[in-house]
Amino acid sequence: MGFVKEFKEFAMRGNVLDMAVGIVIGGAFGKIVSSFVADLITPPLGLLIGGVNFSDLKIVLKQAVMQGEEVISPEVVLGYGNFIQVIFDFLIIAFAIFMLLKAVNKFKRKKEEAPEAPAAPPADVQLLTEIRDLLKKN
Repeated sequence: MGFVKEFKEFAMRGNVLDMAVGIVIGGAFGKIVSSFVADLITPPLGLLIGGVNFSDLKIVLKQAVMQGEEVISPEVVLGYGNFIQVIFDFLIIAFAIFMLLKAVNKFKRKKEEAPEAPAAPPADVQLLTEIRDLLKKN
């Protein structure tokens, strides 16, 4: 029973739970960014570069062997176009994350620059200040 208890203590530590939440949120954020790239950025970019779909670019090393409609052995290809597409996706995602972090850091800086009200002095200091002020009057 000690092993189960030890595992439970490990799994319930704050940093493990924080990491788990970060991984889940990171996965969801990854889907959002992937959709942003695939659905909003890539189509206009494809129009700008003449409608080239890099995913279709490939070098065929060995043609597929067919017997009628049946594939006996599939073709062997170097899919360099997909590699180029993944690089573009990475660069766009990295740029989007950079812009997001830049905006968050700017917001944090503004928040840090805002002056805070000075903290009230402790009760004994306030009492001594009052005594000092009373002595000055007399």
